[in-house]
Amino acid sequence: MSHPLRVRILRLCGDNVLTNKQLADRLGVDPGTVYYHVRQLVDAGFLEPAEVRTGESGALEKPYRSTGRTWWLSVSLDDLDLSQGLAPVDAFQQELAEAGPESIATYARFSLHLSPEDIAELDRRIVAVIDEYVETDRERSHLPAHGGIFLMHRAAKGKDPGSSDPGSSVG
Repeated sequence: MSHPLRVRILRLCGDNVLTNKQLADRLGVDPGTVYYHVRQLVDAGFLEPAEVRTGESGALEKPYRSTGRTWWLSVSLDDLDLSQGLAPVDAFQQELAEAGPESIATYARFSLHLSPEDIAELDRRIVAVIDEYVETDRERSHLPAHGGIFLMHRAAKGKDPGSSDPGSSVG
């Protein structure tokens, strides 16, 4: 999951069963690059081969599908190589750009002063709400799909992204 292309491949294969060529066309990258990342995702259990099919030209195609649409990945900040960016955030930015600003259903920007225990509790509660929706998502499969990301970060030292009021938040 260390590369934004892998995150985007997973999203695309969560919505559709796609071949390496179809993924390469959608992502605007070389099919060999897609093949490499697809193999990594198959080996990690995030993608699986779908049933071989006959394509438009009559050739056999080997498509892939995602093994899940929602994942919880917890990585220690010390284990991240941020020199190349943060793959899930980069992928989310690319997906949002592809969908366009009119696709945004809701937005909240906030600034909170939190202890490590507060962060753990907020994360637990937000994940619990998201889990409730994930568990019942099949019941709403006839509705439009929405994507999102929940990310908390520590503000840069010496800077408070909120106002001078320590209890302020912006929603």
